Parts: sequence; structure tokens; C-alpha cells
Amino acid sequence: MADIQFNNFDAFDDAADGNAQGEEKVHVRVQQRNGRKCITTVAGLADDLDVKRICKAFKKNFSCNGAVQVDEEVGEVIQLSGDQRTNVKSFLVDQEICHNDSIVLHGF
Repeated sequence: MADIQFNNFDAFDDAADGNAQGEEKVHVRVQQRNGRKCITTVAGLADDLDVKRICKAFKKNFSCNGAVQVDEEVGEVIQLSGDQRTNVKSFLVDQEICHNDSIVLHGF
């Protein structure tokens, strides 16, 4: 019988890399749920931003559901339903919340 090994990795493992450079990075990830379903997480937004208001704008503009979760290591994380990586990046750049080079897209 062959041993089955699952790909266990921490999606937030590389978040500490951006902090070591002195420049805050915004990490946009997509995580697979069951079947074709996936969620998009946005972590690393500045502490002085109103994350709940940004989440509300994401939900309205992208026509998706979303929530704000508090992580003890990363801080506040926005979770959106569906693959919204490119939408989030373009929204953050258009609204001048982040610079284009400070946004890192992760995922498959």
C-alpha cells in the first residue's frame, strides 16, 4: 500500500518575508475550498485603514460575500468568496490604498 502524503502548507508562511525588508506588503491569496469553490484572503493592510469599510466596498463592487477575520499573527484579514485576486489588486491601486509594487498575488 502506498503512503498518502497531503500537501500541508501554511498560506501565511511567507507573510513575514515582506516585513523583514521594512516595506509592508499586502498579500492577496486564493485558497481552495471544496470542489470549484475558493476564497480570497487579503492580509497586510495598514493598521490605520478602515478594514471593515474596505471589505464593504469589495463586497459591493465585486458582487460577492465577504468578512473580516482577526488573526493574531497577521492582524485583520479580509475574506472574499470566489477568486477575486485581480479585482482586489486593481481596486487597491485605483483607489490609491496601496502601490502596485507593494501588492503580492499568491495562488494557483
